[in-house]
Amino acid sequence: MPAAAELRELADDQLLDQLGESKQELFNLRFQIATGQLENSAQISQVKRDIARINTVLREREMAAAEAATVEENS
Repeated sequence: MPAAAELRELADDQLLDQLGESKQELFNLRFQIATGQLENSAQISQVKRDIARINTVLREREMAAAEAATVEENS
């Protein structure tokens, strides 16, 4: 998974696609661990971290947009 700096270069729709894929991967990993098929449980932590990274970048953009709208209203 790319670092936060690389995620910031992606468009919003690409980030949302990546988020969906990561959530699906996390579901699959949890399913594998429940059935005893997962060999490397560290993958779960990595995917969770990736999801958090994507959510952070989306939230940063949301906050920046809200701040820009507030500045425009006050101008």
